[in-house]
Amino acid sequence: MTDLAQSFEISLCNDLGMTQFFKSVLLALAVTVASTASHAHGFKAGDLKINHPYATPSLSGSKTGAVYIRSIQNTGKQADQLISARTPVAERVELHQMQMDNNVMKMRAVPAIELPAQAELRMMHGSADGYHLMLINLKQPLKDGDRFSVWLQFKNSGEREVTVHVQTPKNNAPAHDHHH
Repeated sequence: MTDLAQSFEISLCNDLGMTQFFKSVLLALAVTVASTASHAHGFKAGDLKINHPYATPSLSGSKTGAVYIRSIQNTGKQADQLISARTPVAERVELHQMQMDNNVMKMRAVPAIELPAQAELRMMHGSADGYHLMLINLKQPLKDGDRFSVWLQFKNSGEREVTVHVQTPKNNAPAHDHHH
């Protein structure tokens, strides 16, 4: 084999090898990112799928915060309830319902949040009629980018630890202060 042919063959093999190598690296990276994203934001407890728990940054000087959950989907045939929650970042956690009453937004603690069978509940920031987890007596401010654990206690599905991501709401609405 001539030197030129041998050089071309090595170059071609290297080019093909590098292309295959980069394809493998990109595939591995994509699988890792997809796997991390699904584990970071999706959790299961029995028949419940808990999608994207998040908190809004706390306001300066505020001792309260709020945790929201994009959705809790009950795929089972039996209703369930979220009955309590706890976290190391606050002294206590209360289940709260927001409700419009004669054009006035009212918030009240509730003993449980119903999760009907074969249904999905959204607990989103800015919802007029919705739920959230109220963090009482924060031990430190919640800052954009922080992450912390919350343990959700369900009547039928038991307890499940979830990771909460602190993020500024996409609509850039300020986090509302939760003074009582």
